[in-house]
Amino acid sequence: MKFRTDGLIIKEMNIGEQDKLVHVLTKSHGVVGAFAKGAKNIKNQKCAPSSLLSYSQLTLYKGRDSYTVGDARVLRTFSGLRSDIKKMCLAQYFCELALTICPREQPAEPFLRLMLNSLYLLSENKRQPELVKPCLEMRMTAMAGYLPDLRMCSVCGEYTAPQMFFLPRRGALECSSCHTSSDDAVLLSEAALRALRHTVYADDDKLFSFTLSDEGLQMLNRASESYIQYRFEKEFKTLVLYKTIA
Repeated sequence: MKFRTDGLIIKEMNIGEQDKLVHVLTKSHGVVGAFAKGAKNIKNQKCAPSSLLSYSQLTLYKGRDSYTVGDARVLRTFSGLRSDIKKMCLAQYFCELALTICPREQPAEPFLRLMLNSLYLLSENKRQPELVKPCLEMRMTAMAGYLPDLRMCSVCGEYTAPQMFFLPRRGALECSSCHTSSDDAVLLSEAALRALRHTVYADDDKLFSFTLSDEGLQMLNRASESYIQYRFEKEFKTLVLYKTIA
């Protein structure tokens, strides 16, 4: 079977002296692994389109057990990321998240669009990395079927309070009056709670359209990282690297 699709390279591995195995987040088939023959050679037309973080138009051939890259051309490279090690590490974390969370062998255009928008905002300095990161983490997790309940306190139904707690293990809220001691609870200010709700409930075109203080962003990032950790029970090595640099 042969088909053409647009996709973002989210992982690349060298195979032998000339070839690469790439993982691509595609619009039509989700995450697929594909062999790109000769792609390690910089003169090969598949070299740039099969490089990490390249958004490319690809012709893929499906064999019995794997895909092979045929024709390929670059649509976008997000070059602004490659000159900033902090942003590049964050982009690689996004790729590891996508490889873990995004669907396989089924359409994934919303996931691809979220990744492309996030990388664009980082590359072009349109939004702070500390804002883009929790937006992608929470929205991608929610899109994959892990939507937290952020509507109200899960005990008394209080919608908002000067301080509320996010419980990442349960994906729920508790107000300060109802909250009992919990090692994993993340304290949220009113502004941080509004932002957390925004990351999962806002329209796609408004996802990144909010501002938050540095303290609020720290709360928001603690909440989103904790939620990712409990949902997927995995240590993301690229996140560890990013946090050593950030």
